[in-house]
Amino acid sequence: MSTLYFETDPRLPDLPAFTGPTDILLYFVSLAFSTRYGAQHDLARLALLLRGEHKIDLEPLTTFADRDVEVEADARELERVWQPAAPLAATLRLVNDALAGADPRVAGLLAGAPGLRERLLDLQRMAERAEEHDARVRLSFEL
Repeated sequence: MSTLYFETDPRLPDLPAFTGPTDILLYFVSLAFSTRYGAQHDLARLALLLRGEHKIDLEPLTTFADRDVEVEADARELERVWQPAAPLAATLRLVNDALAGADPRVAGLLAGAPGLRERLLDLQRMAERAEEHDARVRLSFEL
């Protein structure tokens, strides 16, 4: 199963954890990233709606890398995706507010993505905890 990981620097021992599988979250951030290449999946349309009409900067959420380091360039990329926790936490607050709102288009797109809302709320709690400690965070994945 594909997995999205959340790490902090420094490592925080009291960090909340994901409460379920993260594959749907990985699919969402991947498709949000791929909208620049014309992705047309419902999760890509959700990302476009959040960016366009809700004016949410998704860049902190789409900053991630593959954990499978095969060459030096992979290691550099994995190191490059460390980011301050505050922008990610702010993005997730806006995303989760939009997902909880009354926009029927959002609700329709979420209907086909069971667990996405819960994993985004998990990620928000994690990012907010890291923000409280002024930590850096990194999103990475394994396929």
